[in-house]
Amino acid sequence: MKKLHLPIIIEQDEDGYYIVSCPVFKGCHSYGKTIDEAIENIKEVIEMCLEEEGIESLNVFIGFRELEVAYG
Repeated sequence: MKKLHLPIIIEQDEDGYYIVSCPVFKGCHSYGKTIDEAIENIKEVIEMCLEEEGIESLNVFIGFRELEVAYG
């Protein structure tokens, strides 16, 4: 079985839930009460995305940057 190494982004919402996204698939998001639960859930979503869209439809992940924005 082949393996993919995919980027994920983990955030925490105002209710304390962890939101996880995989940017190489459009609309690939999940959540969990813990980081481990959120990661297990995103694995399932990624597997569904792979079944539906296949590996050929992957977006190209370039990287992550931090942007400073003034407010207030």
